[in-house]
Order: sequence, then structure tokens, then C-alpha cells
Amino acid sequence: MDRTVTFESHDHVGVISLNRPAVLNAQNRRMLAELSVVLTAAGEDEAVRVVVLRGEGRAFCSGHDLAEGFSYADRDAALAALEAQQEVTRRIAGLPKPIIAALHGYALGGGCEWALNCDIRVAAEGTMLGFPEVSLGTVVTNAGTRLLPLLVGLGRALDLVLTGEMIDARKAEQWGLVSRVVPDAELLSATMDLAHRVARNPPHSLRLMKEALYREAAGSLDATLQAELVDAMTMAFAHGDAHAGA
Repeated sequence: MDRTVTFESHDHVGVISLNRPAVLNAQNRRMLAELSVVLTAAGEDEAVRVVVLRGEGRAFCSGHDLAEGFSYADRDAALAALEAQQEVTRRIAGLPKPIIAALHGYALGGGCEWALNCDIRVAAEGTMLGFPEVSLGTVVTNAGTRLLPLLVGLGRALDLVLTGEMIDARKAEQWGLVSRVVPDAELLSATMDLAHRVARNPPHSLRLMKEALYREAAGSLDATLQAELVDAMTMAFAHGDAHAGA
């Protein structure tokens, strides 16, 4: 059986690839479990100084796989699935080395939220990004409620999450949602070039600088994840819109 997440390293750069291309790398339980293991391994690998997170096939990640089987009517099962997703968020955000997201195709919902938790986002020109949760009767999670306003401002964050509309890579760059936009065919080469440039810096300086910026930028990640899961999503599950949306 093919792995849903693969990992390889090149000259101090570790490349993590989401590998469910047939479903646009939608997140399922197996992917969450495998990605948690790979992120831990990448964080502990002393030869790896920078990590790149990318997707195989036509998209980075289209969000949660609604076809996996749990029902939003089953609150406990739904919350367990979301807790597994947020555990991946903790691994991404807690990585003690820089992580760069290489975005193409679609970065939606939980996929876009994972990208927010990366330190730098490079997007191919054809990428579409968005947070469709509102159309499903649910809410943004994976620390998106904290990070999105920090990156784009509260007004634009509200625009994105209340409409559920997608924006293209150029607008995402203008709004601050992504750091760089490159031609589609150059995404991997441009991201790897950037990763290698970052990896040439002393690892301890990279770690200290990353920790300092995040410490000053916002409050507790765990508090945000808890509020999203226990408060917002619990209320969403209690309402019939989440069942109909799924």
C-alpha cells in the first residue's frame, strides 16, 4: 500500500510530500497519522535544517476528506478526527526548524490552515486558496483563527472566512497570505532554492529567531486550538447546518 506521506532529504533540506493525488491530497486519518510521524522525524533529524511541505499531483491539499466516513452527527467521532488534525498543526508549528509550504492547485480549508502554520508560503501562479468551512456549517480550525488575522489583517480575514470564497495566488500575495508567487512550472525549483538559501544559515540562529518571532507575534497556540475545538466546533456540531453541509 502506498504511503500517504513521503519524506526525502537533499543537502540539509527535508521534503515532505502529501501523497493522495487522486483526491487532491484530502486529509484522512491515515494521512494525519503518517504526517505526524514524518514531521517528528524531520524535526529530530540533525542533518535536516529546513523542511519543505508540498503536495503530489494537482493540488497541495483540498482540506478534510468528507468521504472518509465519520458523520458530523457523531460529535465524538468528529471531534476525535479534528483533534488528530490539530495534532498535526502542533507538529508543524512546533517544528524547531524553518518549514516552507510549496502551494499549487488548491490549498483549501485544513490544507490552507496547515500552510498558515508554515513559516514561509511559496505559491504557484495557478494556486487557489480559501476557507470553505462556513459553507459546510463548520468553522476554521488548526490555529487559523489566530494566524489568518495576523497575516492579512482582521478585515480581510473576515472577508475570507465569512464568504468562503477562494482567492488566487496573486491576490493572496497582495493580502499577505502567501510570501512569494512563482510560475507554475518553477514552484519546486524556486522553493528548493529558497530552502537551500535558508539552510546555509546556522541552525541554532534559525531556531532562536523563529522562536522569538512567534513568541512576540501572538499568544498561546494551545489556547487557540482548544477554543476552536471545544467552543466553536462543538457549537457547530450541535447545529444542523454542519450535518447538511457534510
